[in-house]
Amino acid sequence: MTTIRLTAAQAMVRWLSVQMTDEGDRFIEGIWAIFGHGNVAGIGEALHAHRDVFPTWRGHNEQTMAHTAIAYAKASKRRRAMAVTTSIGPGALNVVTAAALAHVNRLPVLIIPGDVFANRAPDPVLQQIEDWGDGTVSANDAFKPVSRYFDRITRPEQILTALPRALRVMTDPAECGPVTLAFCQDVQAEAYDYPESFFTPKVWKIRRPEADADELAAAIALIKSAKAPVIVAGGGVIYSQAEADLAACATAHNIPVVETQGGKSALDFDHALNFGPVGVTGAASANTVCENADLVIGVGTRFQDFTTGSWSLFKNPDRKILSINVAAYDAYKHGATNLVSDAKVALQAIGKALGSQKFAAIPALQADWAAATAAVKAKPIHDNALPTDAQVIGAVQRASTKATVVMSAAGTMPGELHKIWDAPMGGYHMEYGFSCMGYEIAGAMGIKLARPDADVVCMVGDGSYMMANSELATAVMMGVPFTVVLTDNRGYGCINRLQKGTGGAGFNNLLDDSYHVNPSHIDFAAHAGSMGARALKVATIAELEAALAEAKGAKIPTVIVIDTDPWPSTEAGGTWWDVAVPEVSTRAEVNTAHANYQKNTQNQRLAD
Repeated sequence: MTTIRLTAAQAMVRWLSVQMTDEGDRFIEGIWAIFGHGNVAGIGEALHAHRDVFPTWRGHNEQTMAHTAIAYAKASKRRRAMAVTTSIGPGALNVVTAAALAHVNRLPVLIIPGDVFANRAPDPVLQQIEDWGDGTVSANDAFKPVSRYFDRITRPEQILTALPRALRVMTDPAECGPVTLAFCQDVQAEAYDYPESFFTPKVWKIRRPEADADELAAAIALIKSAKAPVIVAGGGVIYSQAEADLAACATAHNIPVVETQGGKSALDFDHALNFGPVGVTGAASANTVCENADLVIGVGTRFQDFTTGSWSLFKNPDRKILSINVAAYDAYKHGATNLVSDAKVALQAIGKALGSQKFAAIPALQADWAAATAAVKAKPIHDNALPTDAQVIGAVQRASTKATVVMSAAGTMPGELHKIWDAPMGGYHMEYGFSCMGYEIAGAMGIKLARPDADVVCMVGDGSYMMANSELATAVMMGVPFTVVLTDNRGYGCINRLQKGTGGAGFNNLLDDSYHVNPSHIDFAAHAGSMGARALKVATIAELEAALAEAKGAKIPTVIVIDTDPWPSTEAGGTWWDVAVPEVSTRAEVNTAHANYQKNTQNQRLAD
């Protein structure tokens, strides 16, 4: 056996550089790195040696550079991914939030934090967490509950098994998620005689699991017996690249389709069978169909509470649930008839089995919903009042094209965009599994890196912007252009509305309702400009539209700031969401809200 002597870190980087997709690309496109004493000497030296074949990018915050990697994977439909490396201690722990985001959203990212010394000679090292009852614990143990696979590299030869295991998980459609390889810093620098065969390029083909014959037969029988089925399209449709199959199945058999946050843009917004967004932030058209459906067919959805109205949406007393999902964990939820299968394979099989069967015509509810959304998005007649978030979205909509990808993650924008954004196929990117404030700027950069021809528009509120904005400087440095529309409503407007809606007093959400000695005044345009972005403040919707037009074709990020009214949101559509209200309170508003809460819980159907 021919061997080559390399450090463990050198071997890892060399191996990652030759792991390929069946389309001829590297599966791990490159690595985001913030170096520290836990990874600079070992992994840093190895990355420098391979910098021409395996790119290294420098971030400004460990969490947000991981968000960039995750957004890249999501925009690539999980066909490609990125890695992230950090030092030990705070650098590593900064990534735990991002790992949780990737775990919830079933997205692949390879996390390689430095770790303590395996030989323990210098213990305790700088930033080392010491567990008085367990000598094997380090800060990286925090990754265990939010990783789909976790390993700690304590000997150089362990990467021979750990690395293939890592990519097996990342490329498995059912197990896909974050992988953490905690790499002891002394082991990174240790040499070993690795077999040369270990570095032979390998192609990772993402499987398409087919359904069990009995499960498929049961699913088909259930669909055939239905009178009013509806398809709930989740993100799994997009990851499976099953958009055309969904359209074909729905059209051939006249089955209405509604879209989750993850599944929005699986169909063009104006497709005849697309009844729009579903659930708490859904359309009246979609929710009406779901209320009447006797069979709810989930395709690639986790049936999150926002999708199901906390399980109060599907009101038909005869309703049944069929869950088609590549992950058995998701397919078996809430007593559903389960069909464990790749979405594309399942939709094709179901379409073939249904033959010429067509379900009854559905009332054309979409026109009324389109009129309602057009009204809230319309350009204001007068510019003497602060615009609403819906009016801002309207301006962005009018400036958009088929190439536009609108994205967001937290606050007001996810709900408003899900409800009222008209998304062409592939034109919507929302992180609403973890709804992580601070994903937006970094995520926009990740999308643009994955889809360089897309016109990426990041919709972010002042609260999320303040959480994490430093990768704007990275995007400037790397020449990655996208447009940021920053709506400044002076606080956490979305949660303020929820607080008031559940009977609470306005408290600690809007800046004016928070403890302060000096009133807050942040010049967001100046801040973004200080990081090198093209930045400007606009006062009206008309000025916003002009600024959006000017941003097209820019070579660096453009940040457009506009003040908005924190109170209005789109009232039409939507359904109840279970947010627990205190049973007793000195506030009459809370007691009233609790009485309404109790009434709404009576509509929940948690299992059949």
